[in-house]
Order: sequence, then C-alpha cells, then structure tokens
Amino acid sequence: MKRLVRDNALALCFLLLFLAALAGQSVAGAAAFNEEQAANGGSPVTWAGYVTSSSFAVDVAENWQSEYLQFFLYILITVWLIQRGSPESKKEGEEGLESDAEQKVGPYAAPGSPAWAVAPGWRRTVFSHSLGIAMGLLFLLSWLAQSVAGLAAYNNEQLAQLEDPVGWGGYVTSPDFWNRTLQNWQSEFLAVASMVLLAIFLRERGSPQSKKVGDPHAETASSG
Repeated sequence: MKRLVRDNALALCFLLLFLAALAGQSVAGAAAFNEEQAANGGSPVTWAGYVTSSSFAVDVAENWQSEYLQFFLYILITVWLIQRGSPESKKEGEEGLESDAEQKVGPYAAPGSPAWAVAPGWRRTVFSHSLGIAMGLLFLLSWLAQSVAGLAAYNNEQLAQLEDPVGWGGYVTSPDFWNRTLQNWQSEFLAVASMVLLAIFLRERGSPQSKKVGDPHAETASSG
C-alpha cells in the first residue's frame, strides 16, 4: 500500500484537493443560492437539493470544460510552436511530430514500449495522438454538460420571471452562455501565457515545471 501511494502520490494529492474544493464549493454554493432565494422570496433548498440542481451542475461543468480546453490546446500547440527560454517549450528545431526514431515507434520501439506504439496502421496513429484525443473528448463532453445544465438553470430563471423558456440551440447562441464560457476561457489562456513566460526568468528548485536554478534564462526545454 505504501508503494502504491508513493507511486501515485501526485495524482492522489490533486484528486484529494479536487474533492475538498468541490465539497467546499457545494457548501458555499448552497448558502449563496439560498441567500438569493430568500432575497427573491423563494424557498430555501437543502444541500442535497442544491448539489443535484442545474445551478450547481452548470457552475462545475463550465470550469471543467475550460480546464480541459486549456490542456487540449496546450498539448497540440506545443507540438508546433516554441518559446525560447521556457521549460514548457521544445527546443528550436524540434518543432513538429518528430521522426519515428525520435518517438520510439514501430521498428524503433524500445523494450517495454506500449504495444500500440509498436503496432502498425491505425492503432499506432491513434495511440500517437491519444492524449490530445482524450483531452479533446473530455472538453467536448464537459462543454455539452455545461450547455445542458446551463439551459435548465437559464429556463428556471426565465419561468420564475414569467418569460418563455428557450431551446438548446437558442441557449448556446445566447449572450448568457458565451458570457459564462468566455470568462473562463480568457483566465485559462492568461494563466498558460503567464506560466510560459515567467518560467523563463523565475525558478522553483526541484520542480519539473521549472528550469534548474542555475540554468541561463535562454535555456529552453530544461527541467529541474
């Protein structure tokens, strides 16, 4: 058990932080929701009622989709674009998909390479892009969940104000949907740009996301 925890400590740490933050959001969100209900003359809801509501679901899903979009785009863009001096970038001249020998696929596979890295045809192609595919699918699924939950929450507000509800197509083209979506996207893009640029000049000793403390600022694709 100790070995299992040690070998998976990074993932376990972030999963526990995720669960703690989600629980905190659910409690704070329920309190905020009930304050709004009281202000509007509505009835309060229980914690269980809130976490199964469309209001909670849309708040969660809109954050998830922006995070997965960030990773999806970053995985793809860093194949082709570089940032001189950043540990988050490949070195100049290494842009692109690289050769089979560099990627250790097919006849260049090493002992212990994944079976699909050795296999010919579509399996190698799919496995070669499986991380981007997975992140892209998770983004699309969470975006769809946001749109469905957001539609339900939006129509609840419409009915409470004695206005007509809208369909899914009407909601995903509405200002409300894109306001909620774009305010998350812009923060993710700014965070990535900040990490790429700050990592050129600043260090965090021992972190693989940072260059070695003594590396020159112009050193690219180095990690500490």
